[in-house]
Amino acid sequence: EVQDYVGFDTITQQMERKFLKRGFNLNVILVGESGMGKSTLVNSIFSTHLVDSQGRRTAQEVIRKTTEISPVTQTLEENGVRVRLTIIDTPGFGDHCNNEGCWIQVIKYIKDQHAAYLESELKPQRARIIEDSRVHACLYFLNPGSRGLRPLDVEVLRRLTEVTNVIPVIAKADSMTTEERTLFKRRVKEEMSFHRISVYPYACEFDDDEDRMLNASIRDLVPFAVVGSEETIDVDGKPVRGRRHGWGVINIYDETHCDFVHLRNFMLRTHLSDLIEVTAQRHYEQFRTSQLRQIKEMRAQAAAAAASGSGMAAGPQPPSAPLPHQPMTQV
Repeated sequence: EVQDYVGFDTITQQMERKFLKRGFNLNVILVGESGMGKSTLVNSIFSTHLVDSQGRRTAQEVIRKTTEISPVTQTLEENGVRVRLTIIDTPGFGDHCNNEGCWIQVIKYIKDQHAAYLESELKPQRARIIEDSRVHACLYFLNPGSRGLRPLDVEVLRRLTEVTNVIPVIAKADSMTTEERTLFKRRVKEEMSFHRISVYPYACEFDDDEDRMLNASIRDLVPFAVVGSEETIDVDGKPVRGRRHGWGVINIYDETHCDFVHLRNFMLRTHLSDLIEVTAQRHYEQFRTSQLRQIKEMRAQAAAAAASGSGMAAGPQPPSAPLPHQPMTQV
């Protein structure tokens, strides 16, 4: 038993000072077809204009033939906490009649970030702090006009959930009635369960009762029915963020109108640290293990070939760096 005050309880303050000085990275990818309000939603979540819409503005604009990757990075600061925020848009995703393979570039980008981090980790003289470009969250936008998960949604969600933390949202939820929204949510949950699609947050053996209750309440809301807006509207003399319709005004901060507040609190106020931690401990570790196992197998094959007297030319040389992942075959 400690009789006198020693002071090791100040470690949390020490960690906080170091963390505030260094800041942190948050990388979010937006996946969904054009016109779903992806840019507007992320600008609403962070209450500032971060990204411009990548959708077609006129009928004369050429339709993108393939899915593109468009990252934008900005540094934000709030009460002394600095975040280097990267928003990755995917213009062209799901915008064609034949959308086969439209997810390949998205999966490739996510795996490329894992590969870049692994390469930095394995350098003989690596940086003390490795720049983290790994994708921590994926907002997947469901079309409110569909009756549930489309075959494309099922295929893409299956692949995305293997490599990143997926948070499904119902885009432009103000286009649905309350009853339609409830039915849509129930159908999506049933279909995700049927197809064994596991979205974030995941169950963890280390969760306490409070964590389990919080995660259960979040799973009840998934998929989040969201509305985004950068427009300020005057309602009863009070300025609110919302959308004006002929029948009234949608206040995105009103929990009875949509799930925007729940989504923002979930991503930034209760699970921000966990998103980053799960990315490192679950998705990146799976990628890292797979890559190092391939390196080990190639070295064993090269050693066996040399021992049998067939010469090193008969087999692949043991790589000195992580194997480049092969998205065309892996996805």
